[in-house]
Amino acid sequence: MKVFRLDELDAERAANEGAYLQFLRERNMSAGLYALDAGSADPQEPHRQDEIYFVITGRGSITVGTETTTVARGSVVYVPAGVPHKFHHISEDLRVMVVFSPPES
Repeated sequence: MKVFRLDELDAERAANEGAYLQFLRERNMSAGLYALDAGSADPQEPHRQDEIYFVITGRGSITVGTETTTVARGSVVYVPAGVPHKFHHISEDLRVMVVFSPPES
C-alpha cells in the first residue's frame, strides 16, 4: 500500500518550484498533483495518455476540445489522449490530482 498526504505533496511540489509533481508511477498509470494559482495561465499541451483530473481545491474553468465547463472542489474531468485542454479563469488557487493511463512519459 502507498499512502499520500495532500499537504506533504503540495509542500514537495512547491519546494521543487514546479506546478506539477508526479508522486506515483506504476506499470499502467501514473498520478500527480497539479497546482495553478488564481489568475495564472495553464501552459500544458495535449498529452499522449488519457487523463482524469480530480479537483481537490479551487475554482476555475476548463476547456477540453470545444467544450468548456466550470470546475471546483469535487469536480472530475476526463480528457482523452491527444485532445487540447486548458484550465482558465482560475478564481481560486487550483490543486488538481491528475491520473494518466498509461503512465505519463
